[in-house]
Amino acid sequence: MAERADPAVDGIDVERVSAWFAANIPGAELPLRFQLIAGGRSNLTFSVHDAAGRAYALRRPPTSHVLPTAHDMAREHRIIAALGPTGLPVPPALGVCTDVEVNGSPFYVMGFVDGLIVRAPEVVAELDLPARHHAGESLIDVLAGIHDVDVDAVGLGDLARKDAYIARQLKRWSGQYEQSRAMGGPDVAEVESVHRLLVERIPEQQGAAIVHGDYRLDNCVLAPDGTVRAVLDWELCTLGDPLADLGMLLVYWAEPGDPTTALEEAPTQQPGFARRDELIARYAARSARDLSQLDYYVAFASWRVACILAGVYARYAGGAGGGDQTDYRTFGERVVQLAARAAETAAALP
Repeated sequence: MAERADPAVDGIDVERVSAWFAANIPGAELPLRFQLIAGGRSNLTFSVHDAAGRAYALRRPPTSHVLPTAHDMAREHRIIAALGPTGLPVPPALGVCTDVEVNGSPFYVMGFVDGLIVRAPEVVAELDLPARHHAGESLIDVLAGIHDVDVDAVGLGDLARKDAYIARQLKRWSGQYEQSRAMGGPDVAEVESVHRLLVERIPEQQGAAIVHGDYRLDNCVLAPDGTVRAVLDWELCTLGDPLADLGMLLVYWAEPGDPTTALEEAPTQQPGFARRDELIARYAARSARDLSQLDYYVAFASWRVACILAGVYARYAGGAGGGDQTDYRTFGERVVQLAARAAETAAALP
């Protein structure tokens, strides 16, 4: 009798996805074991192990309440496939399935990159103090490398418009925030007032680069010495103003004593991690871009994260999303806090 696949896994049609693996992923041996990787709050990521012990990762959209333009699996797969040959640390792109008959929505498969995802205090403890400091340096070096990629040379020149990135992002996330609010998400007046300030003060874009869109410590896999082994979660990637990525990293990179953090438990508040000014100095040394208006990008990132968390809150309030569903109401509190932080930073802009 043939071996049977795992029983039902929420978000995975085990039988059909296993058949797709057998037909499309060279060397995959059935049966497959699927497990949701903890921490998924947007796109869902599953570890997949085959009968021979090989490890893969599968990405799919949330199970419901998917906002328009988000969660494009084929696009995300295309990005990491294009970046792999550059030498940048991305997971190997192995295959993409756009046939919704297989699993109810598109998904893609990549190689599983072993290492540390620094999201919880117990994982921070696995890095010694020099490794924690090196992690910040490595994140900046990789980010500068991403921003140096010639998008046309790697075949991503048509991924998106290259101009007016910030204006497009302000329009997109304002619209998504309104949709999230209509779905039961937080209603925060400062999200709208900050939007108006940011629209009025958009800096001139310095060239067009790959923008990861959610670049932060816990979206990377680290080696034990803190070196970045793989950058994950490319769902928000586009082309545009690279300083938006630096602003985003700084918003997530909390320091001891910060009254507001984008993450409920910010790992970078633990001893050993570099300070934000050290990250800025390292990026300035690696890039020729003018950082004199970086505060704008920090205000923009705070506002944008508030809009993103409003969407996450709305999905969980509606009973969707997958992953860890505990304490999702804290997302609503952080929307309020981040909007206030964005308002304070934006109000001080020249």
